[in-house]
Amino acid sequence: MNLLQWVRSIIFIVQATVMLPVIGLLWAPWAMVSKRGAYAGCHAYAGWVIWTAGWMINLRCEVRGTPPDMAALVPAKHQSFLDILMIYHALPSAKFVMKNQLRWSPILGQYATKMQMVFVDRGKRGAAITKMLADVEAGQREPGQLVIYPQGTRSPPGTKMPYKVGTAVLYEQLQQPCYPVATNAGVFWPRRGLYRRPGVAVVDFLEPIAPGLSRDAFVAELEKRIETASDALLKETGVAHLYEKN
Repeated sequence: MNLLQWVRSIIFIVQATVMLPVIGLLWAPWAMVSKRGAYAGCHAYAGWVIWTAGWMINLRCEVRGTPPDMAALVPAKHQSFLDILMIYHALPSAKFVMKNQLRWSPILGQYATKMQMVFVDRGKRGAAITKMLADVEAGQREPGQLVIYPQGTRSPPGTKMPYKVGTAVLYEQLQQPCYPVATNAGVFWPRRGLYRRPGVAVVDFLEPIAPGLSRDAFVAELEKRIETASDALLKETGVAHLYEKN
């Protein structure tokens, strides 16, 4: 880690934090009257962060594979706030399954509510799944790409966490193509800390899993695809040794 990159990282974080309410307020008049306006505002912010990361901290963001443009289930590896922005920016009509506390966040909560994101209470597993299914069914009148994090939370690069049942339940109910997403974003933009590593952050939309698998078979296939591809992306960074377990 060098001093100049530290300085660049801090400046980048400050401007990205400031631009969230700025862009949110600029798009607010449109967002208040139209869901399209809310989507446009969020795409503008995601694009801004991705663009400024490229020249401010030498972090290029790359999307691989083919993001779906039709109704689809998108279970994704979650390592960083950056992979949220990259996935959102790559999809035309993304709806995220997100924790209920975010509903009350300034600006973000209002935009998420307008776009009919699916809020769940992670502390009440059975009730959360029931409510999630009801909310998803209610929102199916406007098809989009439903993004869910099957592990339920951020996991640092190289770590293994269990895949939860909620994604499999949605897979059974929706009967839509499922596009797994792998990433290495956590290498460059960690969950904690201010340092942003230069390089190429990737989100990779993998080959879809067709509807029809049993619940257990689906979870096994989903985990195999996402973890294998994410491990491969970690090796591409050249710093995989930093995440090896002793």
